[in-house]
Amino acid sequence: MPKVQVNSTTLLEYNNQGNLLTALEQAKFDVHYQCRQGYCGACRCRLVSGEIRYLQEPLAFVRPGEFLPCCSVPTSDIAIELPD
Repeated sequence: MPKVQVNSTTLLEYNNQGNLLTALEQAKFDVHYQCRQGYCGACRCRLVSGEIRYLQEPLAFVRPGEFLPCCSVPTSDIAIELPD
């Protein structure tokens, strides 16, 4: 099971709970979102290290080093930063 480090401090295990947004919500993180399908980009986060895979390719613009947790899953241990 991949481990997810959030904002350099919190570590959680990803237990195939669906997408990363769902896993973060279950761990009580407050993540901004709107569409939950990769259209709007509101949930955009920074991928510090590790690898993710998109369940569906997002339509929102995603810069290098960013990803959308609403439509992705980790494929390795990852470290992410949530926006303030």
